[in-house]
Amino acid sequence: MGVGSQTLPDGNHGEILKMSAVPKSSLVLDGNAIKLRLEAERASTGNVVHVDWLRFTVIRRNAPAVRLDDLFPPKGSMVECWSNDLEFEVRRRRLMQILQELPDPDFSASAQAKALAEDVCDALGPDFVIEPELKKGFDFYRFRWSITRNSKEVAWIGFLSSSESPRQQKQSETIHANITGAGCTFAAPGYRERFARLIDSTEAKITRCDLALDLFQGIVGGMDRVKQDYLDGLMNVRGHLPAYANNGDWANNFGRSVYIGSKEAGKQTNIYEKGHQLYGKEAPSPWVRIELRYGNKLRVLPSDMLRRPDDFFKGASDWHNAIYNEYFETQHAVPEGVPVMPPAAVETVKAEVARAITWFRRVAGPTASLLYQHLGFEQMFELLSDKRLPGRLQHFTERDVILTVKQAYSHVTGAGASGRPAVALC
Repeated sequence: MGVGSQTLPDGNHGEILKMSAVPKSSLVLDGNAIKLRLEAERASTGNVVHVDWLRFTVIRRNAPAVRLDDLFPPKGSMVECWSNDLEFEVRRRRLMQILQELPDPDFSASAQAKALAEDVCDALGPDFVIEPELKKGFDFYRFRWSITRNSKEVAWIGFLSSSESPRQQKQSETIHANITGAGCTFAAPGYRERFARLIDSTEAKITRCDLALDLFQGIVGGMDRVKQDYLDGLMNVRGHLPAYANNGDWANNFGRSVYIGSKEAGKQTNIYEKGHQLYGKEAPSPWVRIELRYGNKLRVLPSDMLRRPDDFFKGASDWHNAIYNEYFETQHAVPEGVPVMPPAAVETVKAEVARAITWFRRVAGPTASLLYQHLGFEQMFELLSDKRLPGRLQHFTERDVILTVKQAYSHVTGAGASGRPAVALC
């Protein structure tokens, strides 16, 4: 991440934004600092793929326990406390005070989230601190602990739900960690392994992991080659043509991005001119980044992605493997994919659909029968035109439900080959 890149809660950091307000010297310094960090990471780890974003969710029962000092804060003012680092101690005492001022129902979740924030800071390194302020949450969490480096937020820990809806109440039983590109770039050596251990120890679910391959000298054929590779079918996955989109100034060859795949499918690759993003027009760089974003919508993301990012980058597709080998043929990485989860077992879906039909038959059936007899089908249908799946079926795909509705109906009603029920609906 660098100056000229906008960091949003969702992390849209591949976009090229206006940089006229940023001095050229600042852009160059930031770009050079980021490049040096990435090169140092390669030298120390032997991996050329960089983990550029990480998000994970912890169920509260598996989250770190409330710290003893938060339960029983030490007495005495902050000024009276002897410490080798007065600023650190003042910050620590202020965090304790915030927790003590919270309503009792919010204390436990807030203290656990603070404990997780401390673990995240430990994983990132000594340059990172928790801000002593309870901030408004993102992504439907009510609050967040902000983790900063040089007073800039680079990670946050979300907790408690922002509403009283049943779905949001379920979210309140989780704590979420979001570590941005800047946090990953400036983390201390070994951060990937430390996060992998933290995720394993808390049985956390990784919800996003970005794997970035930086080509500092650019890509042979430039961005036009990337587009042509797509048109030639080289980016197809198992014969399937993935989604394609592009952004940037293609007429003047500046700030271009190509998106392959989709966030909705849980796998998207953004190939973009990183040098233009970091250095601007006046000091352009050929640097191209190939950034593979994995999400958990259709996949279970293993913690080994953090330990072996090169393997998982190469395993994303034949094209990822080929482009990696084109520039880093001496690296000994073994492609490993992240398989798409199979559709929910038919019998599991059918059982839930059958329960929904049984509920309708027993609870809503008499009312439906009354409406049908006295209003007719069209007027009754207007009342039943909500296309949402029932709550108990919303964790299945619509396709899975459609495929099992008739089977479940036959199971519940005893319908024969004609499809007519052997017993009355109500």
